[in-house]
Amino acid sequence: MMKRDIYPIGEAPPLGEVPARMYACTARRERFGEPRTGMRVEAVPVPEIGDDEVLVYVMAAGVNYNMIWAAQGIPVDVIGLHQKAGHPEDFHIGGSDAAGIVYKVGANVTYPKVGDEVVIHCGTWDANCERVKSGVDPMFSPSFRIWGYDRNWGSFAQFTKVQAHQCLPRPQQLTWEQSAAYMLVGATAYRMLYGFAPNVVREGDPVLVWGGAGGLGSMAIQICRAAGAKPIAVVSSRDKFDYCMELGAVGCINRQDFSHWGMLPHWTDTEKFDKWSEGARAFGKAIWDILGEKRSPTIVFEHPGEQTLPTSLFACDTGGMVVTCAGTSGYNATVDVRYLWMRQKRLQGSHFANDEQAAGINALVAAGKVDPCLSRTFSFDEIAYAHQLMYENKHPHGNMAILIGARTPGLGRNIDNKEF
Repeated sequence: MMKRDIYPIGEAPPLGEVPARMYACTARRERFGEPRTGMRVEAVPVPEIGDDEVLVYVMAAGVNYNMIWAAQGIPVDVIGLHQKAGHPEDFHIGGSDAAGIVYKVGANVTYPKVGDEVVIHCGTWDANCERVKSGVDPMFSPSFRIWGYDRNWGSFAQFTKVQAHQCLPRPQQLTWEQSAAYMLVGATAYRMLYGFAPNVVREGDPVLVWGGAGGLGSMAIQICRAAGAKPIAVVSSRDKFDYCMELGAVGCINRQDFSHWGMLPHWTDTEKFDKWSEGARAFGKAIWDILGEKRSPTIVFEHPGEQTLPTSLFACDTGGMVVTCAGTSGYNATVDVRYLWMRQKRLQGSHFANDEQAAGINALVAAGKVDPCLSRTFSFDEIAYAHQLMYENKHPHGNMAILIGARTPGLGRNIDNKEF
């Protein structure tokens, strides 16, 4: 049978057969804008792989904010970044979460092998970087990049190319779409909670989780529950309480019940500063009321940034840690440094995860201790629509996924079920 140039979406080539072209959802400079206009399906060449890389046939992909940024060309033009690094493509394929089947491996790759079912984490780096070779966490390497954003050839295509170390065994009890939904947020949350000793999650410790019903928060609550900790979720409405409690939260706080959010008033403006302090103390009391004792969180799991960081630092326990991975409400966060030096609190930044931390969340998922929290699955031609929902903050709680190689939802469970 003659080898095809390209296969339709949902029709898998024979294992190991790599066509010349593939369908992908791309961003291009001439149409930078919101997802509805900035993202478009087109046929592009299947990428060549290097000696330490693998080519994966994508069965399903997860939805995150990376492609929204890429489609708009902000805060950076990622196509320009790729071209500056010597890559000629004038398009960007986003997507930083995926589950699929390995179709080709580089000459130096021992794992995975062709035919392996894998989930992919999005952390990439140069193995020859002197810092990486010296044993420093590769997350601190100047070569660190996020696949599907800083690096091209992400998961919104029939094939993706990744570094071999990004691949982990796919939990076989999950569907393809569930397998694609958890790794980016799960590994990010795992590093935040376990990556900065001695401030790590422990049995019995209270942990405050901002955005408990979101992708990151839903992972954090479950990781805390698995450790025997006491996660307290902060959410934007009471209708999210039940969801967080089902995940393992010991209680929930509606941030709409408070009005002191935002950057700190200057300490010389006594009236405004005292009003802010009154709100922060009331928020702290809400934590104590949930716990039934005057105990403060040993870890505050942060990502809103500008609106919440002053309160997070105030509420954190003496010797505890506020760990943040984003600034979704703004970047100009303020702190009262008295709490840093007098209460010896820690303010820690965190960004995705290394191989060991990605393997840590994958093991919890494989053991059934963390659920992917998949809330909605979309078809390949709905990729732009799914991202538009996220852009407008109209997406459901938890995580979303896109079917690519998988023909219908619900496939992939059971180790012997190879039907696509």
